[in-house]
Amino acid sequence: MKTGIEYEDSLRKLNLQVFLFGKKVANVVDDPIIRPSMNAVKLTYELAEKPEYEDLMTVTSHLTGKKINRFTHIHQTTEDLVKKTKMERLLGAKSGCCFQRCVGMDALNALSITTYNIDKKYGSDYNSRFLRYLEYVQEEDLVCDGAMTDPKGDRSLPPHQQADPDLFLRVVEEREDGMVVRGAKAHQTGALNSHEIIVMPTISMGEKDKDYAVSFALPSDAQGITYIYGRQSCDTRKLEKGTIDRGNQCYGGHEALVVFDDVFVPWDRVFLFKEFEFAGELVENFASYHRQSYACKVGVGDVLIGASQVAAEYNGVHKVSHIKDKIIEMNHLNETLFCGSLACACEGSRQPSGTYLVNTLLANVCKQNVTRFPYEIARLAQDIAGGLMVTMPAEDDFNSPDVGHWLRKYYAASSSASVENRMRILRLIENITLGTAAVGYLTESMHGAGSPQAQRIMIARQVNMDEKKKTAKHLCGIVE
Repeated sequence: MKTGIEYEDSLRKLNLQVFLFGKKVANVVDDPIIRPSMNAVKLTYELAEKPEYEDLMTVTSHLTGKKINRFTHIHQTTEDLVKKTKMERLLGAKSGCCFQRCVGMDALNALSITTYNIDKKYGSDYNSRFLRYLEYVQEEDLVCDGAMTDPKGDRSLPPHQQADPDLFLRVVEEREDGMVVRGAKAHQTGALNSHEIIVMPTISMGEKDKDYAVSFALPSDAQGITYIYGRQSCDTRKLEKGTIDRGNQCYGGHEALVVFDDVFVPWDRVFLFKEFEFAGELVENFASYHRQSYACKVGVGDVLIGASQVAAEYNGVHKVSHIKDKIIEMNHLNETLFCGSLACACEGSRQPSGTYLVNTLLANVCKQNVTRFPYEIARLAQDIAGGLMVTMPAEDDFNSPDVGHWLRKYYAASSSASVENRMRILRLIENITLGTAAVGYLTESMHGAGSPQAQRIMIARQVNMDEKKKTAKHLCGIVE
């Protein structure tokens, strides 16, 4: 397995085409805006080196029998699924942000199921291709970016009816040695920190959309791939000399638009090619795994609850009854999210491929709660923190010889806390609920792994309503 340092060094060897603020980024690893997100991924390697986290962060490969990072593992038991949930909470708490590696793990597991099912129907060799690729990922301990979300264009139209056919990624040329694809994938979490890009279709498809029913993997610096960095609130604070206004001192997340401009894909890296009837299965398997993965928000919630308690103590209100009750409510909501992720893991089942899949109904229930509870937790955190969280002057003002003494005088609160420490905790709450980390905590909670309506559709589809009706009629004596 790679160490954290080895991971960072491996990124330096990539030749990524990245644009930020309209200019090409020469050094992605050391760019001050991008680097905090790299640090968060690096943490997934660093914790795997520590004996106290070995049980959660590492596992034995079912392919090679070697010790591997759990992020490259294919789930072999429900215990694996449970440990995945616990690992994600741990990392969310240690980083206070999105650590970006879940999406690749979920893509690998979804492909392990769907490629097997395609082969069973058509006698193809997708699964053997995939397993060779998986062994490579495990041996090299790689970060994979799972690329599913297309720009979509007019949402009322299927891919083949779009005014611009490239608004969904598609095959534009077939060759003897591979295929050429064109299109883009949006909202790609951690793409710049990944060694590999795993592309999947974004919706169920019909026969007329078969050119869009493709899945493949490529090195992240393959020719023709361009990354355009997505802006986040308060992102330029990372360019400032001081550190207090950043909130989270070390870590962060990022998103990017990934453009595929006539990119060549060799056949041994293709896992789905126009078998349109399996596009929906792959999407649903991935979405179910990824909806479980929002245990990461529980870890970030742990940080936010802790920060809120500290802010209450610094403000001198931690013993007030309504403040204590709000902290209780935050913990209640956060642990409920954890329950949902654990439940869908415990109720997982073995698929024909041998891979264990979460209970898809409970995974959707888990994610539906994630679209709501973090917003209430954030609201309560802001309530407890007070208005100074968003009106506080800059760190440079506190250090100013002209006005700094006034700020230190008038922003003093409890005698147990320095003004600087009060600034720091308020900036952390701001970062999680409004700043760069809010992308990974709030907006991602809403739209990541599908919008809230996507989960409601799956819940309606998977709930056994006939059985519920039958039970109710039996208990009240209805005979039809």
